[in-house]
Amino acid sequence: MRMAHRLEARYGGAMSDPTALPNFPPPPDEHPLRGRVLDVIQDLGLAPAIDDDGDVAFTVDGQSMFARCQDGDLPIMRVFGQWLIGDHVPDDLMVRLQRCNDFTLQLISAKTGLSGDNLVVTSEHVITPGADLSVLFQVSVNVVLQAVALWNGSFLEQAPNQEQAPNQEGES
Repeated sequence: MRMAHRLEARYGGAMSDPTALPNFPPPPDEHPLRGRVLDVIQDLGLAPAIDDDGDVAFTVDGQSMFARCQDGDLPIMRVFGQWLIGDHVPDDLMVRLQRCNDFTLQLISAKTGLSGDNLVVTSEHVITPGADLSVLFQVSVNVVLQAVALWNGSFLEQAPNQEQAPNQEGES
């Protein structure tokens, strides 16, 4: 007790818990686009965090996603995530890769790929000075989540159409 009192007197009070300190975003001049993306995510009521790779991690509808920001003359924002491939998807790597290729060619602002047994989906945008970052971010998140659902859904067996529409030829 006496030693604790001497330490407090010497250092000006009790020591705070360093793990209790808030995780402040980097200064705006260090990573300007990432700082803006952090602001957008916070404004949307999500809880962003910066992971070990420097990406902004966030969760939407229970799905872990990330935003990677590249500053420069043409800043680029990539919104992405990866999902474990379900049992309903064939194990044949070529079938999976062909499906990724089909989706990448069909979708306007999303790319699909594989990393091991994970489906990776990204949406990337060049962020021009007048771009509405909030809108681009929200569109990117929706496009990525929709692409994941479509990719997985494309492997589900569809029940044959039991009821056929009546033949309308010859009717007036």
